[in-house]
Amino acid sequence: QVQLVESGGGLVQAGGSLRLSCAASGRTFSSYVMGWFRQAPGKERDFVAVISSSGGSTHYADSVKGRFTISRDNSKNMVYLQMDSLKPEDTAVYYCAGRRGLIYTVPHEYDYWGQGTQVTVSS
Repeated sequence: QVQLVESGGGLVQAGGSLRLSCAASGRTFSSYVMGWFRQAPGKERDFVAVISSSGGSTHYADSVKGRFTISRDNSKNMVYLQMDSLKPEDTAVYYCAGRRGLIYTVPHEYDYWGQGTQVTVSS
C-alpha cells in the first residue's frame, strides 16, 4: 500500500504559478504510476496529468498541455505538478493518485488517493 499527502496549494492570480507536491509512503513507490486529478465544485473529478513509474512517460489533459508539468523523484518518494500560466478555470481541489500497472487517465482505475489540496486562481 501507499499513502499520499498533497501540499502546495493556495491562492494565486491569473498568470501566476504554483508547484504542487505529493509525498508518498512505502518502499514500492517506484512501481506506481502516479496521476494528478482535479475536482471543481459541482463537477466530476477530471484527469490532469500522469507519469509512468520510471518517469519516462507523461500525458496531459488538453486543457493543461503546455502549461503544467508532472515530474517525480523516486529517490524521495515524491511527485510534483508545476503549474504555470494559471487560469481561473484551473480552480479546483487537486488530488494525487497512484496505481500499479498500466497508465490510465480515468479516476476509477486508481487505488490510492491523497486528501487533496485547494488551488484558487483569481482573475
